[in-house]
Amino acid sequence: MSIAPLPSRQDVAVDDTWDLTAIYPNREAWVAAIDEVRNDLPALSAAAGTLGSGPQALLDILRLENGVGERLNRIFAWAGLQKDQDNADNDAVVAFDQAIQLSVACAQAASYIEPEILALPDGTVEAYLAAEPQLGMYRQALDDLLRQRAHVLDAATERILAAAGEVMSAPGQIFTMLNNADLTYGTITDDDGNEVELTKGNAIRFLESQNRSVRQAAFEGLHRVYQQHRNTLATTYSHAIKTSVFNARERHYDSALQSALEPNNIPVAVYDTLLEVVHRRLPSLHRYIDLRRRVLGLEQLQAYDLYVPIVPEVTTEYTWDRGVQMVLDSLTPLGEDYVQHLSAAMDSRWVDIYENRGKTSGAYSWGVYGVHPYILMNWAGRLDDVFTLGHEVGHAMHSALTFEHQPYIYSRYALFVAEVASTVNESLMTEALRRNTDDPALKAYLLNHALEDFRTTFFRQAMFAEFERWTHEQVEAGAGLTADNLSAQYGALCAAYYGPSVEISEYTAIEWSRVPHFYRPFYVFQYATGLSAAVTLSQMLLDEGAPARERYLTFLSGGSAKHPLDLLRDAGVDMATPDPIERAMDTFDALLTELEALLDADDDTANASAAS
Repeated sequence: MSIAPLPSRQDVAVDDTWDLTAIYPNREAWVAAIDEVRNDLPALSAAAGTLGSGPQALLDILRLENGVGERLNRIFAWAGLQKDQDNADNDAVVAFDQAIQLSVACAQAASYIEPEILALPDGTVEAYLAAEPQLGMYRQALDDLLRQRAHVLDAATERILAAAGEVMSAPGQIFTMLNNADLTYGTITDDDGNEVELTKGNAIRFLESQNRSVRQAAFEGLHRVYQQHRNTLATTYSHAIKTSVFNARERHYDSALQSALEPNNIPVAVYDTLLEVVHRRLPSLHRYIDLRRRVLGLEQLQAYDLYVPIVPEVTTEYTWDRGVQMVLDSLTPLGEDYVQHLSAAMDSRWVDIYENRGKTSGAYSWGVYGVHPYILMNWAGRLDDVFTLGHEVGHAMHSALTFEHQPYIYSRYALFVAEVASTVNESLMTEALRRNTDDPALKAYLLNHALEDFRTTFFRQAMFAEFERWTHEQVEAGAGLTADNLSAQYGALCAAYYGPSVEISEYTAIEWSRVPHFYRPFYVFQYATGLSAAVTLSQMLLDEGAPARERYLTFLSGGSAKHPLDLLRDAGVDMATPDPIERAMDTFDALLTELEALLDADDDTANASAAS
């Protein structure tokens, strides 16, 4: 397996890149947009003290604030996408910094609005809503604000916190630049004996190698670099946690966890329920990992043995065009309009397809209201890349349908529902691919892939969530975070989740230091809750057809016009109960039983052939 050197950004074919001219035709237009927003900030600031003068004053300021926010959304997206396509592009890095500074200035200019609304006498906002029908669009946002009255501070304090926004984002920005622009991972010897560069983008291919020495070299080569920088990374992460805890305390929350959940009306009990159910069902994960150990013929697994397919004869390479068609074909349960919309998007350069030097690793969807979503990929031709594409187009279509049906103020769906659409797509893809093959080896591969999705999207993210809760509780209790205690805690969690079949090494324990989502507090648990909801929704789509589809498309169009638990209830899933999580675990057990039967049948066939 020989991997070509990564191309520079300028050497990537234009048709394989996203088209950012749909946001701004050139940098000059972007700069002009910044100037327009800056010119509106004095008017935004000048309205301070006027919101008690009547409903028209409130309507005017909400319109101005949202107009500034919509334009800022485009400005920030253009700069962020430019940077992410090449983090070594100094001009792009400077532009992104400008966008951050503008965001801080906008937050400062508008910082009085929420405190001033909350300072109005009781009943005033309701009277304004009754007197001015055009304020009705803002009712959900105003009701949410009034519900959060205890956590919004006075105008002067809000202005100070807004001004500190750029400084508070420093830990995440430092990690991003270190992780994507500065760290290099050396070379390893691939399956063909060639010395090749190791990158975050191609590491997974090596971790899937049937050659254990290649897997080990890739895993240790990647994590050795983070181990070498562990003290810097621990300090960076520690300050991110301190920032989270500081903000929660200043806003009078009981904990940083509560501060992350309450704005979306999600009880802390939902978080606790997830971890309780996961711990109760860990024997299922241990059973799957021990199956992996037995199939690989190893006495003990290492972390670098967790990614290799346990059906090694499935080695198909997938071109980009084939992968796109597979996704489109698999999503027919979502209806003709959905598939046609997505097909047109794939032909309109929504996606930046291949890895290049300096490009942000992984994959994501970034919605730009009034334009369309963009998708970052690092396509390497694996089946996993096909599923990643399906995952990201789920996000993109969620954004696109929300943009189509909601005003800007409700265009950003809550993090709690952010992973539902993406995981529904993956579930539908798994079922479609399984139905369309009679090849036992491919079926086993797909089952293994689905189980791996559970392991990484459900169990692993739950483990991350437990780690995050511990790190925040440590800081909230006044304890320090160091590279040693972070690695000790992370290693202990790995041992508990993976079970006795996996040996935990220092390179496994250092993995906490390379997880970008840890710089977005309490984000990762929503992968696990999202998968749980998605399992139920995808089964409804396949079993019920049109009624479930209509409910689901309404959910995709809802944005944040309702609270996330209410949106999911309307679609047919109640995440305030443990039922969807238990149902997801039952699905995991059923998939595992099916895979065990297929692999046992293969063993019986092999033994019979040997005997004859």
